[in-house]
Amino acid sequence: MKVFRPAKKRVEVSVGESVRILRELQELSQSQLSELTGIPQATISAIENGRVNLGVERAKVLARALSCHPAVLVFPGWEVPTERAA
Repeated sequence: MKVFRPAKKRVEVSVGESVRILRELQELSQSQLSELTGIPQATISAIENGRVNLGVERAKVLARALSCHPAVLVFPGWEVPTERAA
């Protein structure tokens, strides 16, 4: 059996970038995401560009629309020590 070796971290991702990446992976425009969440398109743009904080409630709404856990959006750079990872 091979020994587990964690992947090398290539880039730092901000909260806004994590929202944009997940949105683009699902081939959604900001307008389409706005329709799904009820969050104005201008606010989504501001979140993605780091001008507005995401906040817990918005993270929950966006996570539902993007089919991910809110922590993926709120803590994009979170690292779990390998000895504690499952």
